[in-house]
Amino acid sequence: MPYVLGVDVGTTRTAAAVCRLGGAGRAEPEVVGLGGPGGGVATSLQLTADGAFAVGEPGDPRWTAVGFARRVGDDVPVVLGTERCAAEELTALMVVWVAGQVAEREGEPASHVVLAHPPGWGPHAKGLLRRALRAVGLAEVTLLAEPLAAAANHPFGRGPVGVFSLGSHAFSAAVVRSGEVVAWAEGVDQAAGADFDDLVFEHVRATLGRALRELDPEDPRTRGLHGRLRRDCEAAKRVLSGTVGTAIPVHLPDGPVEVPLSRARFEELIRPAVEQAVAVFERVARGAALEATVPVGGSARIPLIPSLLPGRVVVEAAPETAAARGAALAGRNLLLGLDEPEDGETSVLVRDDDPLLRFPVGGSTAVPSDADFTAPPPRPPIDITPLDLPGRRSVRRVVRGLAPIGRSRNAEDGR
Repeated sequence: MPYVLGVDVGTTRTAAAVCRLGGAGRAEPEVVGLGGPGGGVATSLQLTADGAFAVGEPGDPRWTAVGFARRVGDDVPVVLGTERCAAEELTALMVVWVAGQVAEREGEPASHVVLAHPPGWGPHAKGLLRRALRAVGLAEVTLLAEPLAAAANHPFGRGPVGVFSLGSHAFSAAVVRSGEVVAWAEGVDQAAGADFDDLVFEHVRATLGRALRELDPEDPRTRGLHGRLRRDCEAAKRVLSGTVGTAIPVHLPDGPVEVPLSRARFEELIRPAVEQAVAVFERVARGAALEATVPVGGSARIPLIPSLLPGRVVVEAAPETAAARGAALAGRNLLLGLDEPEDGETSVLVRDDDPLLRFPVGGSTAVPSDADFTAPPPRPPIDITPLDLPGRRSVRRVVRGLAPIGRSRNAEDGR
């Protein structure tokens, strides 16, 4: 059955969802399993010795690219060993890999692809990514701002909707109305999920005291202890979203010990950072009678966050896949002639003197009223033509057209 593919290339993880085009009425988007926890896959590309890329595989950080999706439009390339790769090319490779994986599962390519992107992207960043997508065989892709994708996943009315996005490394707040992002801001140095992991790690260090501080990092018995402990701290954070207490294992040379951590203590640790993020959201939404607020991103699972947000809060079971599911649903509406997301400037920065905002420009602005919006004219029917994906099904093959060339044998041997 024909389908639309929604993709969200996040800073840490990439998620995908499909929405069927058959049948009448609203079709529910389905999250696609990409082989990682929670259905997604790590947003990482490892440059291998033969000049190809491996997706979602941990490796030598000198040859592994992460966080590149947020750098699209940055003139500074991503350096992998001796090679320099543009962030938009790496992002396009993630998208075409996802499209290939889903096409293999579905038995046919998607009829259309909708890619969620950060709300701050302007024409330059979107133009670069479109060019990179065409280079890997994806000529027809709709780019949709993340807040619009998140809001599309809910059947709200025409009133303004707030989107509070908190992932592992990024935070943004937005107000969406009538298919537009009418206000948006990103916190400066705002703590996110990875910072919460650090707070849990510091809690463990403070609890164990000298037993952990005085360990020799060069001792083979303890060399991997800190890395394992950080992973266990992250796991404890996730567990506390569904229970009131947990214990963090610490594998000391003298034997393992457990450090208890309650949800109340965890919320005490992160509350200042969460309150700062909520304050930014309230400033962005000032003057808007929000119909609802949608928390999205993996860190939105933390129960403290919806409890501090104002007004009606709609909590999803899987907020980390909200943008991908909404993108797929928005793409279905696009092809079936429903509300089409505008493919232009989708972000209007909120005007405010607040130093927490990324782009403070002074003054204030009111959210437009209903009279400021007019219904778009009817659109002509759209012929649905399946995307002509490359016959190759993995990044290891597709990437050869984009991978840097001219690597010497000496450079490979020196990895």
